[in-house]
Amino acid sequence: MQKTLTRPTTLDSMPACLKADDVAAVLGVSRAHAYNLINSDGFPRLAVGKRLIVPKAAFMRWMESNTVTGCVQ
Repeated sequence: MQKTLTRPTTLDSMPACLKADDVAAVLGVSRAHAYNLINSDGFPRLAVGKRLIVPKAAFMRWMESNTVTGCVQ
């Protein structure tokens, strides 16, 4: 029998530190796009050896501060 791994897709169900796959799932983007975002200036990330992880609380603050409201005309 093959074990199926499922990833949480809501921030509430995710761990305190997110991987690129988690960021991709929350934002609804590809894994490659999530890596590009994680490597961009101003994105909250933590280097642990060669791994880049994203603290969930900092990610939530980043989303809030980068949310645009209203219509652009």
